[in-house]
Amino acid sequence: MDKKYQLIMCIINAGFSQTVMDAARGAGATGGTLLRARGTASQEAEEFFHITIQPDKEVVMILVPEEIKDKVLTAIYKEAGLAAAGHGIAFSLPVDATAGLHGPVKLPEGPKTS
Repeated sequence: MDKKYQLIMCIINAGFSQTVMDAARGAGATGGTLLRARGTASQEAEEFFHITIQPDKEVVMILVPEEIKDKVLTAIYKEAGLAAAGHGIAFSLPVDATAGLHGPVKLPEGPKTS
């Protein structure tokens, strides 16, 4: 793979995905995928962190070139209010291979089986 990518995942309370995508696009991302989700935090977690946890969540997945990952994460953090306790979390994961972005890609070979 010539170009390296990172997958940014942002888990936020329902209704904030457009804010996340606006911030990401402003930092150079071209699009994302939205998944609807439900949190599983317990009453004990709410009491411990002194926050009310909204169970309805949205997960925004954004594939970006590695060189703009920090810029996109920073924009999401600042513009989507992730500094507020319990509002959400964003993180990135390295992407080892892609298919469908620029045509066929040679994928790494898996372990040999007998």
